[in-house]
Amino acid sequence: MVEEFAVPPQIADHARRFVAEGKTPATPRLAATVLLLRPAGDSGFEVYLIRRVAAMAFGGMYAFPGGGVDPTDSQADLGIDPTGLAARLATDPQRAQAIVCAAAREVFEEAGVLLAGPTGDTVVGDVSGDDWEAARHALVGRDLGFADFLKTRDLTLRADLLAPWSRWITPEFEPRRFDAYFFVAALPGGQVTRDVSGEADHTMWIRPADAVAQAQRGDVAMLPPTIMTLRQVAECADIPSVFAAAARREPAAGTMPTIDLTADGGPRFRYG
Repeated sequence: MVEEFAVPPQIADHARRFVAEGKTPATPRLAATVLLLRPAGDSGFEVYLIRRVAAMAFGGMYAFPGGGVDPTDSQADLGIDPTGLAARLATDPQRAQAIVCAAAREVFEEAGVLLAGPTGDTVVGDVSGDDWEAARHALVGRDLGFADFLKTRDLTLRADLLAPWSRWITPEFEPRRFDAYFFVAALPGGQVTRDVSGEADHTMWIRPADAVAQAQRGDVAMLPPTIMTLRQVAECADIPSVFAAAARREPAAGTMPTIDLTADGGPRFRYG
């Protein structure tokens, strides 16, 4: 089924300039994104969203914590054999290791949540103290690599807590492009999200269906990959159901939208 979405004016302008100037598409940068989930009240669950600052690529848009893969991400120990993840992501073990480590690093940098523990079956508790915060700042500034951070604290990355969900590739007309793997993860007990990222100016926990409704009303701005992913997880009754659904998906099948600049009613994104 083909999905259609209206194109924000600034993105439509990028596409028109790209076509008019006959530019060559930029090479997508490998990236990872995390849908962080927590139980909501008596039933269901919420997802954590951040709004990118206006000066950034896709500024003003609500999205999930995430970002580009760093060269040092491939050095971190996953705590598990990466072969299975590599098969799920349809790539080689080293690249799979880098993608998953980037996902864990980004959710710590942007949400203050650390998916790691002293052993392969434990997770650290509260990581909001000053010493943790100093390390997080060092990671953000690339003064410290994620592998070294884990090693100095005798921590094991809990890659098993990150379930691959999907893969989205930025359209060819965008000047900054990403080949982004989406993961789902549950907020570990004893940890809380914090508005710590200099790349975001607002954060919120919200039920996926409510977030979609707000986007459809125009109350919040989101790009189609965010909306479609929220729709997908909203079909699940609870967090265990999300992970069960993740196991049935094909997360390596990349989706890249096309754009119709001449559509009736204005430019439209098309997926599928």
